[in-house]
Amino acid sequence: MADFSNKTDVEIDQWIRNFEKRCQTEAPLYLELLEERGRRAGRRAGLDLERSLAALKRAAISGACITYGDLAKASGVEWSKARHQLNGKTGHLDRLLEICHARKLPLLTAICVNQGSLQEGELEENGLRGFSEGARRIGRSFSEDLGFHHACREECWNWGRMQLAG
Repeated sequence: MADFSNKTDVEIDQWIRNFEKRCQTEAPLYLELLEERGRRAGRRAGLDLERSLAALKRAAISGACITYGDLAKASGVEWSKARHQLNGKTGHLDRLLEICHARKLPLLTAICVNQGSLQEGELEENGLRGFSEGARRIGRSFSEDLGFHHACREECWNWGRMQLAG
């Protein structure tokens, strides 16, 4: 693993963007950079990537969706403080998506929905747009956002079943 201790957050972000612009999102160094950015994000107060990832894995193994509020609870953060940390290109969900990609996991954020959509497992419009944009940024190619989301959701649950069987 590369030593990034002498790199600033801005440099790490720029390096990642350069890989994405060149469509090199499977390059080992790119994956290491995503991990490093996740580690650095984890040092800040707020939502914990590893705890959120563990909660998403448990949900996938259970064959269920999880709510944004459940991610906040997993980190011990009040919803009123967590909700603003979740969204956007630099938000917690985007970092989770990157970590899933870096670790060759299914895109587990596909099973994280708002409370009102928990039973259906559907992302609302903004959530679907953010999920799709993040997936494209890490190199996924698809033409239809909703169909891609459904395929990713199924991939999460298939992965979960394999964890139980293995």
